[in-house]
Amino acid sequence: MTTPSITVTYLFDPLCGWCYAAAPALKYLQGVEGIRVALSPTGLFAGAGARPMDAQFAAYAYAWANDQRIQQLTGQPFTQAYRDRILGAANGRFDSGPATLALTAVAQTAPERELDALHALQHARYVEGRDNADAAVIADVLCSLGLQAAAAVLHEPHDALRAALLERVAAARVTMQLLGAQGVLQLAVAGQGGASQLVRGDALLGPREGLLARVQTAAA
Repeated sequence: MTTPSITVTYLFDPLCGWCYAAAPALKYLQGVEGIRVALSPTGLFAGAGARPMDAQFAAYAYAWANDQRIQQLTGQPFTQAYRDRILGAANGRFDSGPATLALTAVAQTAPERELDALHALQHARYVEGRDNADAAVIADVLCSLGLQAAAAVLHEPHDALRAALLERVAAARVTMQLLGAQGVLQLAVAGQGGASQLVRGDALLGPREGLLARVQTAAA
């Protein structure tokens, strides 16, 4: 097996619609020989960034309009089930903390499957209309991928798992600060022994050839 010469660190949040739109591009990068994709959750919509999806958040109007714009530009679907069951849910919360903790559990038990888990959690929300902040939904999604070990860890999350989550989020924020990255989605690209360079997230939403060229240039 070829040792990856380029590491692409993906700065994201599981509840970012644009991050969901980037899923096909990330799958593409993961399949390119010599490139390793590493997930680095920023915690943007977790903890203090979480909020209720009430009238003040304007979930049913503003968020849906934004999601439709993403769909028109990228082709990634946002279904009526998502609109009705997630955006239209009474007393819902916009909180990426549970999904981010789940990804951290996958990173500890089956790190090569973390990107698969992210995409499955996004699909559950935006296509199937299932709340990927709900513990039962998360466990079902993980088990459907054969990630029972991660699901078991989440059933009774321990202090080490929570500490690992905080460490990942802190590292992501340091990376963003060092590279001058604003918001998500973003890529930090590094070649062998080189410092990371920022590739802005719009590269993930354009032609695959352009994405690869920008990644290779940043790693040079």
